[in-house]
Amino acid sequence: MGHHHHHHVDSSTGKIKTAFFLNFAFTIIEIIGGLLTNSMAILSDALHDLGDSLSLGLAWFLQKFSNKGKSESFSFGYRRFSLLAALINGVVLIVGSVFILTEAIPRLLNPEQPNATGMLILSILGILVNGAAVFRLRGGDSMNQKVMTWHLLEDVLGWVAVLIVSVVMMFADLPFLDPLASIGITLFILYNVVSNFIQTMKLFLEAVPDGVDLDDIIKKISAIKDVQSTHHTHLWSMDGEHHAFSTHVVVEADATKEQVCNVKEEIKNIIDSIHLDHVTIEVEYEDMPCSITEPAHQ
Repeated sequence: MGHHHHHHVDSSTGKIKTAFFLNFAFTIIEIIGGLLTNSMAILSDALHDLGDSLSLGLAWFLQKFSNKGKSESFSFGYRRFSLLAALINGVVLIVGSVFILTEAIPRLLNPEQPNATGMLILSILGILVNGAAVFRLRGGDSMNQKVMTWHLLEDVLGWVAVLIVSVVMMFADLPFLDPLASIGITLFILYNVVSNFIQTMKLFLEAVPDGVDLDDIIKKISAIKDVQSTHHTHLWSMDGEHHAFSTHVVVEADATKEQVCNVKEEIKNIIDSIHLDHVTIEVEYEDMPCSITEPAHQ
């Protein structure tokens, strides 16, 4: 169970690597273009792209690092390093978004006229480059890849806004649209990034993965023939994609080897739909005490 997805993780690393190089090369073009066109929206995107490039580089390194097998220090392996990257990236994006807002709001009150034609050319290039990166990263299962996809989708949406604003400003004298576009996109993305960040924090703190009803699993295990009771049932996630499960089940004092094997098989059937890398089923006989004291609140 769960030994057939190494190619999937490797492809995830390759996708992040491609997105990193695309993003970093374009960030340099963007900073120069933003200064030349005097556009707050483009400079905002440049700042975000710089943050994205740093985050993508970190994600690429940590995702690659997370593919290593287990070691003496990390008996589960390094999958959670991928989650750490998602957490750091979330912080980078939130801080970057807040910084952009502090720069764009004063500009809204005192707008300066940007170069609309230059903005139009850069926005088309921005949509193509960031769109290619999103296309490369789409469909990722790991939390790291999902956060990365939001990083890049943010830039695609940002460039669409810049495109619209530049076209309007070519025909009308409305310079305030430039910082307004910057603020609008930043607020929209900030909302989504915070949602992702909360989800990553939950995984980091070993919450039960979304979409799994642990109480239901416990009830089903308790209902298995020959199971007297169950306790210490835990389900947590390595990186949002690969999960681990453990439980203690109590059987009759004179339960046979065949009965114990049947109980284990039924438990595995109950949890079969969950993508599990690690499963531990501790079998206890009713006349022997549990080796671990159960916390009182449970």
